[in-house]
Amino acid sequence: MKAGKRMAALAAVPMIISVLTGCSSQKKIPVQVLILPKFEVGDPAGDFPGEAQYFYEEYLAGGDVYEIDGCPGKISLYYKNGTALCLAGQGKVAAALNTSAVLSDERFDFTDAYILSVGCGGSAEGYSIFGDVCVISAAADYDLGHKADPREMSSGSETTWFRDESFDETAFVRLNEDLTGRVFELVKNIPLETTEQTVKYLKKHYPQEAWADRQPQVMRGTTVTGDNFWKGRYDHQNALLITKTYGCRDPYAITEMEDAAVAQTAKRFGMLDRLIILRVSVNMDTFPAGVTPEILWGPDTGDHIASDDSLESVDIFQTAMQNCFAAGKVLIEAILQGKL
Repeated sequence: MKAGKRMAALAAVPMIISVLTGCSSQKKIPVQVLILPKFEVGDPAGDFPGEAQYFYEEYLAGGDVYEIDGCPGKISLYYKNGTALCLAGQGKVAAALNTSAVLSDERFDFTDAYILSVGCGGSAEGYSIFGDVCVISAAADYDLGHKADPREMSSGSETTWFRDESFDETAFVRLNEDLTGRVFELVKNIPLETTEQTVKYLKKHYPQEAWADRQPQVMRGTTVTGDNFWKGRYDHQNALLITKTYGCRDPYAITEMEDAAVAQTAKRFGMLDRLIILRVSVNMDTFPAGVTPEILWGPDTGDHIASDDSLESVDIFQTAMQNCFAAGKVLIEAILQGKL
């Protein structure tokens, strides 16, 4: 679950390199960690941050830029000292195509690389809250299976999703449990931040809920990946059912729009055992009392999650990006030092 309107490209930076792919005469560039944010809001540094900015500023500023072909339009890969970063794009199709294009580029050596997929998402009401960073142990596809409109259901059930076992091979991916466990141990005690306005929001909308009355923390969980920015109790129940049906190790924690596709791509390139997913919550997967889809998403609302005055995400977005980076930095340093 993400904002509707975003600028999806990092601004140009020095040293753009346009070497043709497939030049086998050149020594391949070794990559230790490939960071895959999904979007950036504006410039790569110095302004309101999207998912990439803090990682770019810390690890890629002043490095090289490579144009990547083989996807819808060219994308840029940023590289410096063994660390690479590329915007995977929004939605499963873009994320799969762009990740595949990067991993197929013969200029780079991903033999021992870790993939670190990072970004924002929507909390599973009753489990995670704004600002939580979720270490993902399984990614399930919200869109594979059978699904009905609740108005068509004859039973009155709140779940409207039905399993289709013919999709199981691509419907969910379990990440490397040993790696996930080591990652969680490294980041589980990282202090995370929230905002005063966000705390007030949670107390207002969930005054009796113990799960909402706490500081953000690092959680383990399952992510449910959808190709649309869904919200509401029916799809919340569907996400719970999907997680249970596929026997995912950890509870449904967050929903987003890319990671089931990133995981399937990593699997096809033989890199699933080295895939790490961190997602940080910037909103909820259900509507708070008194808020309707028309209020949030109508043509005249202008409400965007990636802002400091969103009706849906309050002012947590920038703080959430800092939380995700705080966890991600610990993992990147461990990878670069050979300690993961």
